[in-house]
Amino acid sequence: MEDESFASLVEAWYAPLYRFALSLTRREAEACDLAQQTFFVWAKKGHTLRDRSRAKTWLFTTLYREFLRVRKREQRTSSLEDLPPGEQDTAEEVEVDLAGRLDGELVMRALQEVDVIFRAPLSLFYIKDLSYQEIATVLDVPVGTVMSRLSRGKAHLRRRLLELTSGNAERVIDFPQAEAQ
Repeated sequence: MEDESFASLVEAWYAPLYRFALSLTRREAEACDLAQQTFFVWAKKGHTLRDRSRAKTWLFTTLYREFLRVRKREQRTSSLEDLPPGEQDTAEEVEVDLAGRLDGELVMRALQEVDVIFRAPLSLFYIKDLSYQEIATVLDVPVGTVMSRLSRGKAHLRRRLLELTSGNAERVIDFPQAEAQ
């Protein structure tokens, strides 16, 4: 019975976890390893989760924490919580309908070039459709930090998209405004 429950959990969440891991690592093999490690941790500790309806949040949180653990081990001298110095959000006038015209591959390529501290909340919000509170739980940061990182991440992504689409003046992007959740 428990093997069946584990198999259905893997079937339901492997692909979304893998895509989230790929957005973090930018490498297929590492993303696969992270997703598998997440289910390994579930097999060891998942029984401690009292409310099974929270499995999604638990899995995404575990994957993100595993990613941080691996990254910290690889880059012991640099801290993931340090924000780039001197970064200031700039107000840019944008066209509303560009999101429909931009190629999804271009957006994903630009997203991969955004620093992970901003990429993670952007991916969780826009791709995984998690609420601010769920993102805060997954990333283990306050909701205000999630809102700030989403705002700054959108600015970074917008600038990168402008760079990628320069030469075509009408190609400017605006992201749908996130409603308070």
